Amino acid sequence: MISTARYWSLLILILLVYVAGLFVTLFENDSAQFAVMAMRMVQENDFLSLLKGPEEYLDKPHMHYWLAAFAYKIFGIHDWAYRIPALLATLLGAYSTRGLGTLLYNKQVGKVAGLIFLTAQTIVLSNIDVRTDAVLTGFTIFAIWQLARYIENAGLPSLLLGAFGAGIAFSTKGQIALLVIGIPVLFHLAYTGKWKLLFHWKVLLALVVFTLTISPMLYAYYHQFDLHPEKVIRGKANRSGILFIFWEQSFERLSGEGVGKNSSDYFFFFHTFLWVFLPWTLIGIIAYYDQLKKLIKTHFRRNPKFELLTVGGIGLTFIIISFAQFKLPHYLNILIPLFSVLSAAYLFALKRKQNTRVLNIVLGLQYFVLSLVFIATALICFYVFEWESWLSYIPLFTAYAVVAYFIVKKEAPYLRIITISILASVLLNGVLNLHFYPQLLEYQGGSAMAEIVEQQGIPVHQIHKISEKHSWALDFYNQYPLTISTIEEINNLEDIWIYATEEEAAQLARQGITWDTEYEVDQFRITRLQGKFLNPDTRSNILNKMYLLHKP
Repeated sequence: MISTARYWSLLILILLVYVAGLFVTLFENDSAQFAVMAMRMVQENDFLSLLKGPEEYLDKPHMHYWLAAFAYKIFGIHDWAYRIPALLATLLGAYSTRGLGTLLYNKQVGKVAGLIFLTAQTIVLSNIDVRTDAVLTGFTIFAIWQLARYIENAGLPSLLLGAFGAGIAFSTKGQIALLVIGIPVLFHLAYTGKWKLLFHWKVLLALVVFTLTISPMLYAYYHQFDLHPEKVIRGKANRSGILFIFWEQSFERLSGEGVGKNSSDYFFFFHTFLWVFLPWTLIGIIAYYDQLKKLIKTHFRRNPKFELLTVGGIGLTFIIISFAQFKLPHYLNILIPLFSVLSAAYLFALKRKQNTRVLNIVLGLQYFVLSLVFIATALICFYVFEWESWLSYIPLFTAYAVVAYFIVKKEAPYLRIITISILASVLLNGVLNLHFYPQLLEYQGGSAMAEIVEQQGIPVHQIHKISEKHSWALDFYNQYPLTISTIEEINNLEDIWIYATEEEAAQLARQGITWDTEYEVDQFRITRLQGKFLNPDTRSNILNKMYLLHKP
């Protein structure tokens, strides 16, 4: 068993990593874009309209932006304030994962499942590069947990809480929330044979709660789109926001219509899973295979030792999203709680059966994962972005020493697996949040230029750009979206600043526009890392430049 002292010590280390991530500069594109969209809600006092630059934004519902705007209202417009709702939703997700693990198995499985969830790489990343998925994941697993509780004890409060959680999740990202909630719950109903609970009068009350929960989002969609059929969205007029969120959204994602196609690889999520669930990937794969094998052997007959909620929910959802023509790695976040419960249950079963041979094999696999983390952190700190002072290496070597202590310490394999896996995540993400990301974001042109704007006292309302290319980071840290102007308009203006790429600066020069002051920063698409950038010797060869030009 994992002791209370060990549990809280590991949890505090994990939370410190999350707190460190609150203060990292926002990433372009999505994270900074969504932060700007929420910022405009507050500044323009319009909480019913979603705008992406000059465009009406139909793609996602309002909840994520409302929560971020609410945080701005309380704390002010800061990057760390934008991340607070995501962090709180992630903590809710961890608590719900613990609750689901306890419900399906026991308290020990629940405690470990919560820790696994918090240390899965994609969950940590979702609190740095904050999109809609942190809120979606937190409320999705909360809804699954509460609805599973209703199936187990037929309690009305659990059902209503589940309906509320489903409503918030649906208001965050639409139909995918109902899919990911519904599939595991239906598998659990099928395995337990409690179908009658689906047709109980209490379900009508749950539908009322769900409807009330999503009604603000539906009204916002209706107000922005249904009342304005003249608006042209993605080349189409007469767009109904309500029809979109109830019907069109997921079909557009599956077909790639509207949002575009970025992958027809049906195995995209299978190889993506190899990194998103680190450092637990190998355990997760083995746990899924082991549980599925047991269920097949028992011909899926009801057995109190097993459950179908996690295996069924993961398997069918994996298949469905694999057919989407538009795929991104963070789409897997909503499955991480189920994988966490399954992995914790597998490890506990090995411990309970005292299967030392398999536990030692798993421990060996985790040593391999830990070795990769050691190599990655060493490369980051000694090669990719080398520290200037030797004093900076003291915390790193202290962390290495702590991990080494638990490697050599004589403990049961079960406890060592959990401890070194969590420490591997803490070590990797501590280095990323405190060293790698801050160094990396120096090459993000928008946020780097915002520092210059602040230092030089440049009036943000006088900064223009000549194209509709997004400038989210500069918009956010200026707390003022750049004005889009044509070259002809620029020519007639005086005492302005122009934010431009290398090509745009050359275009301005060709048009006879001159400037008396020029600031320059490096620019690289930091969310699309490549070897030439990570190699300090070749980095300068692939960097672009962004300019801030003063036209007198």
